[in-house]
Amino acid sequence: MNRQAKEAEAFRQLHAAAQDMVVALAQAAAQIPSMGMRTWALAVLALAAAAMSSAGVARTHADGLTTQAARIRHVFIIVLENKNYADTFGTSTQDPYLRQSLVPMGALLTQYYGTGHVSLDNYIALISGQAATPDTADDCVPGLTGALGNYNDVAQTGWAGQGQVVAGSGCIYPAGVRTLVDQMTQEGLSWRGYMEDMGNDPARESATCGHPVIGIGTDRTNTAEAPSSAVPLGDAYATRHNPFVYFHSIIDSKTCRSNVVNLNRLPADLAQRRTTPNLVFVTPNLCDDGHDGAGTGAPGTTCANGQPGGLTSADGFLRTWVPRILASAAYREDGLLIVTFDESTFGAVTSSRNATTGQTQVDITYAGESCCNQRPGPNLSGVRPHTTTIISTPQEVQRLVFAGFGGDRIGAVLLSPFIIPGSTSATPYNHYSLLRSLEDIFRVGGHLGYAADDRRTGYHLDTIGNDAAIFRHRYHEPPPAPH
Repeated sequence: MNRQAKEAEAFRQLHAAAQDMVVALAQAAAQIPSMGMRTWALAVLALAAAAMSSAGVARTHADGLTTQAARIRHVFIIVLENKNYADTFGTSTQDPYLRQSLVPMGALLTQYYGTGHVSLDNYIALISGQAATPDTADDCVPGLTGALGNYNDVAQTGWAGQGQVVAGSGCIYPAGVRTLVDQMTQEGLSWRGYMEDMGNDPARESATCGHPVIGIGTDRTNTAEAPSSAVPLGDAYATRHNPFVYFHSIIDSKTCRSNVVNLNRLPADLAQRRTTPNLVFVTPNLCDDGHDGAGTGAPGTTCANGQPGGLTSADGFLRTWVPRILASAAYREDGLLIVTFDESTFGAVTSSRNATTGQTQVDITYAGESCCNQRPGPNLSGVRPHTTTIISTPQEVQRLVFAGFGGDRIGAVLLSPFIIPGSTSATPYNHYSLLRSLEDIFRVGGHLGYAADDRRTGYHLDTIGNDAAIFRHRYHEPPPAPH
């Protein structure tokens, strides 16, 4: 930890101790028998608390980031799908642009983890700090089988520590659950989610703020729609990869239709710095994010649109869109691009034959590894390991086995004028860490859910913007040359 990071941590601890002291003083003041003395003591206490609060806010906003990450005002995020670190950044030959071009240009986070399996819970964690419900952990597709998914309200029964929603089921969070973009809006900052293919088939979803009708069995976007005469481009938009439509605070707002849009809107928004949102969140379609297809192009392994999918299509997507982002005025002046994945893929496949039934049992196991002292949350505690049967025929039983509640190691690549090119960091991070980092970069004045510290248990996340292994030093290094 460098000197500035140590100072920031020392201040955090001092500020927390001061908060405890104020609470203790308030309790003591309440016990003073004399009304006049008690009033005077409380008045002094209020002034002390206000001074402490002002100092804390000033420190958080002006000096909370100890590197040149403090200069970032535009963040671009591209989320890909279901690839493990060892393949993406080690053995794969399908992603030469990501590995051979982007990694040397930027910084590689070698210990970045997803927060869950299978998809939706990761996206929700990334923008809200909320852990999974039993339904969001299953992509709101009961048993992870069938073409139709649910798009129903979270059945909240209470609140747990660190602002966690307690719920036995449901997908869409109540209006009282805040997100990063709610924080940004409150601070006068702009944001937009760009969803590839959204609205290609208007019968499935709208081209703006596209989501199913609220209810059970209403989500028809779980599988890609092939191109046809009615829908020439096909439609591989997946609601579960669009985190913004799982919060009533967003979908109930009139601004949802202007802020959650098709990806084809992005080029115009990148044209000028003033038209580029502070947060640009990009979700490729089910083929271009690597979810569908094997990446080889072999018959029977392609996406619904005939493209190879896998890391091959994901790499092609990056090759198309990353140069446009890097060429934008907003990125060149004060930008940060983050390319990561929602979760890793499965870790092992085992097969055995049941001599009694004659069936072949195939177990697809997700290790569910995590980092950063991640908590399962109030809704998944005690339900891992967990097994879900997705195929059951007289010949075969196929099961998904979730050994842990994490999302396994995925890695992330960061590019910015303020990044040291070719740098790496082995500091553990996850989606909650990224949320915390974005909150610090945008100076929204607080942290949501599991992005926040919990001094009672010692829970604390590192901020990526304070990572001196990858970001230029804030005070002693000159700014990068214009490019």
